[in-house]
Amino acid sequence: MKVDQAHHAFIVELRHLLEEAGISPAKLVAELARRGVVASPAIQDVSSAADRLILLEAAVDLTQDSSLMLRVGQQFDIASFGIFGFALMSSANQREALRLLLRYGQVFFQPSWTAHEHEHDRGLSLRAAVSIGTAAQQQLVTELVFSNLIAVGRSLHGSTVGRAEGVEIQLSYPRPAHAASYKDAFNIPVTFDCEFSQLILPAQVLNTPVRTANRTQHVLFQQQCEERLRGLDSALETTAVVRQLLIESAGHFLDIAQVAKRLHVSERTLRRRLEAESTSFRSAFDEIRDLLAREYLAKTELTIADIAHLLDYSETVSFRRAFVRWNGITPNRYRQQ
Repeated sequence: MKVDQAHHAFIVELRHLLEEAGISPAKLVAELARRGVVASPAIQDVSSAADRLILLEAAVDLTQDSSLMLRVGQQFDIASFGIFGFALMSSANQREALRLLLRYGQVFFQPSWTAHEHEHDRGLSLRAAVSIGTAAQQQLVTELVFSNLIAVGRSLHGSTVGRAEGVEIQLSYPRPAHAASYKDAFNIPVTFDCEFSQLILPAQVLNTPVRTANRTQHVLFQQQCEERLRGLDSALETTAVVRQLLIESAGHFLDIAQVAKRLHVSERTLRRRLEAESTSFRSAFDEIRDLLAREYLAKTELTIADIAHLLDYSETVSFRRAFVRWNGITPNRYRQQ
């Protein structure tokens, strides 16, 4: 992945808070150089995990603000995460959003921390561990991560989620001197000196609908996340745009002439560009219909006939044949599995 959206958003907010504290970018760059990290004035090129930890520590030391990472985590919002952010915003509920975090977080955030979920009778625990750095640096990363997780959760589900009974943060390090700042950042119970650093979410929070849930858009955004996970680049620009236009028109699909018109090119040019990306309009169309068909079958109670109609098939039998060709099994069998 060429652009680390989360890192970019973090740098923007960090610089803003540093400027509020009277710390110029030049001063931060000089402090990083003193610690052995070479950076441009924009600081975006601090790319290695170890150097990013030094960046966190340098920023806190310069501002003499121990709660700086808690504040930064609250500031940069979900829209700054690009495609991954849109995938989160279109999720059905918190549980689905967490699944996305666990599957794609490593690709989009390139973090020095790892996360795992643990089901229990109270709901679910999202357990995070920082794999590198000193104890002080690991604490800064943990503060940043959990502060942002809470902020993202509230943006998805509203401020009431943080106040739900049973939501709790447990942290593996001792109570810091600035522990009072945790209340402002989290506004939920926080316990220190625990075995793990984890966010505990009860079932009612996990099942809370996302305010911006959109199943059709979610299919597209999740597909794009999958492409990033498989190491595919955004070089297939025409194919990606065609997919987006098709999925946005689901129910009243655009034909190739309409798509070409939207892109301000001729049909011939559109076909040639898709061919250069080793695909075709028909292939892209079938791919989107297959994605939507599997989503509808797995996560709705729509009849096979209704799904066929939504996917622009005039006859249900034609949809069944196409689905078997795509997946090797019938729609009914897929739904049962």
